Amino acid sequence: MRSAVVVGAGVGGLAVAGALARSGWQVTVLERAERVRPEPTAVVLWPNGVRALQALGLGAGLAAIATPLPDGGVRRPDGHWLVQPRPIPADRMPVVVHREDLHDALIAGLGERVELRTGVTVRHVRVEPGERPGVSDGRHTIEADLVVAADGTDSGIRRQLAPESRVVSSGCAAWRAVIPWYQAPRLPDDQPLAGEILGAGYRFVAASLGERGSSGGSSRGGIYWVATAAGAPRPEPPETQLALLRRWYAGWPAPVGALLDATDPADLVQQEVRELRPLPRAYGFPVGPGGVVLLGDAAHAMPPHLGQGACLAFEDAATLASLLREARLPDAVQAYDRVRRPRAATVVRQTRRMSAVLQTRGRLALRARDAALGTINSRLLSSAAASAAQWRPPT
Repeated sequence: MRSAVVVGAGVGGLAVAGALARSGWQVTVLERAERVRPEPTAVVLWPNGVRALQALGLGAGLAAIATPLPDGGVRRPDGHWLVQPRPIPADRMPVVVHREDLHDALIAGLGERVELRTGVTVRHVRVEPGERPGVSDGRHTIEADLVVAADGTDSGIRRQLAPESRVVSSGCAAWRAVIPWYQAPRLPDDQPLAGEILGAGYRFVAASLGERGSSGGSSRGGIYWVATAAGAPRPEPPETQLALLRRWYAGWPAPVGALLDATDPADLVQQEVRELRPLPRAYGFPVGPGGVVLLGDAAHAMPPHLGQGACLAFEDAATLASLLREARLPDAVQAYDRVRRPRAATVVRQTRRMSAVLQTRGRLALRARDAALGTINSRLLSSAAASAAQWRPPT
């Protein structure tokens, strides 16, 4: 029986662990935290992410917890439309999912061949020629045919195998929250909810998780919002951070103020937005009879502006699982590297272009951006949407 060690129990690590187990592998998942606990926020999945989960055998579970996300357009803080809402073809419409629901679905898909160990910090990966790969926490070494580094942006395995790739700040911070339906404000029927509002270095996006009074299969319905602001994360407690957000976004179009007022500080999640520059020189490293691969944010951490972080992680997992069914292990590792690096580079390049547009500062630059945003935003989003819609897992 082939064996794998998956380092990291985020969405990418859990997805690939379940896929390998369902293919007959014995899998050990190592997580540095004492508990595997997702953020109480949500995640947007574009068609490529949905298709990847379907390829992993998780499509039915996703359908029960996902809410379609229509195009809400783009507005300025004064309410002026920069890009009007437009209909999205069904095959290109993203969905929004509560992270806790997604986590539950991934855990349910692990099966009996997966052992999950928490409180384990991997400090070293063994890649000596002729030997099986392995990982060590400084006291014990675990060997396997395959090591999957799904240990996030600060991946210790990536630092050892691809030291040229550094984690850098993207120049902004993000705040997220889900307002449960029982405390969410009631909004007029003609008031747009989904969509973007762009200011000078500021951005606000909101979306519904299921219908009010029902959760669309989820017990965690509500309104999900994300606010992004240029600068470093704030050190103050959540109550103060929320007060700052209300001040920064004062006067923005409805329902921004109402959503911030309805948010419980305990539900606020702050995150520094970081990325990898440059991307690793390789995503697959053959080692003896097996190999090591980088997956998810460990391979291609990027700003969240196009909502592709989790989608690419699921693409990685579906691609790796498919290749391992079709090829010898060292060959599959090399094929994974050949397939995933160009794909990740394309999405990261699109994301960085969007990041430059969103973080425009200065009066003249803002005027120029707003004048051209309809064209720029449409072109970038159309390119990203087409890329997401066209991706298929290898067969």
